[in-house]
Amino acid sequence: MDRRSFLRTGLTAGTALALSRYGGLFAQSQNNYDLVAVKGGEPDVMFDKAIEVYGGMKSFVRKGQKVVVKPNIGWDVVPERAGNTNPQLVGRIIEHCFQAGAKEVYVFDNTCDDWKRCYADSGIEKIAKEKKATVVPGNSESYYHSITVEKGKQLKQTSVHELILNSDVFINVPVLKHHSSTRLTAGMKNLMGIVWDRGYWHQNDLHQCIADCATRCKPTLNVVDAYNVMMKNGPRGVSKSDLVMMKSLIISTDIVAADAAGAKLFGIEPDDVAYIKYADEMSAGRKDLSKLNIRRIAI
Repeated sequence: MDRRSFLRTGLTAGTALALSRYGGLFAQSQNNYDLVAVKGGEPDVMFDKAIEVYGGMKSFVRKGQKVVVKPNIGWDVVPERAGNTNPQLVGRIIEHCFQAGAKEVYVFDNTCDDWKRCYADSGIEKIAKEKKATVVPGNSESYYHSITVEKGKQLKQTSVHELILNSDVFINVPVLKHHSSTRLTAGMKNLMGIVWDRGYWHQNDLHQCIADCATRCKPTLNVVDAYNVMMKNGPRGVSKSDLVMMKSLIISTDIVAADAAGAKLFGIEPDDVAYIKYADEMSAGRKDLSKLNIRRIAI
């Protein structure tokens, strides 16, 4: 469906179908692992190992499908500052998508700093284009369309980028780091980059709004970049001294489980982050890692 056709649908049946895919209905992996955690390698190698456990990217991407890869590209900082998702990881995910038969792969974010500078200085635009993905801006309200958040407590509706609504596969690729407002940012917080009206979130219980959104917009796969982790001064950071090199990666179809594992890696409990607790209570996913089947890989 092209953009004109998409807009003519009024975001009715097409929206419901697209969003239903993100619950994993179209992405059955070849094993029973709820989460895979890898440590000790470079970002691309760790992803290779992790996705192999799930039977490869073909478990999530089918031939001819349209894929959206959504990194954190929110800040005008270089990759060495780890304010954004590691570009090497983004590039490898794109490669796997095309190898699995994707027809199109798109990359975008609704950035906080100037989007052109964020895309360029993060290194993500360059590598995405090198890997033949289409890089799309998220800077205009015209790209976003209203959806209802049926289970929302504070967030009853929000405006989501049309690429998310009009894709077959949504791969969420956040960077794990400190955040001044929510203590931690990872998978669920990265969903703020797919919406337009996030100012409302900050004014109306940010943690609850993040959890509310997670009940409605469910990525097919979540890949948490924890190679260099910003431990303070997030989300933008001040210098490299804010970082700890952890050389880790977390992937899961369960966004709450991915964030819970990220919290533990960061050195805090999942319940220390209110939106993780809320999302678990709202059945957006599971935060109790002791009840999950986890595959751990050391390189």
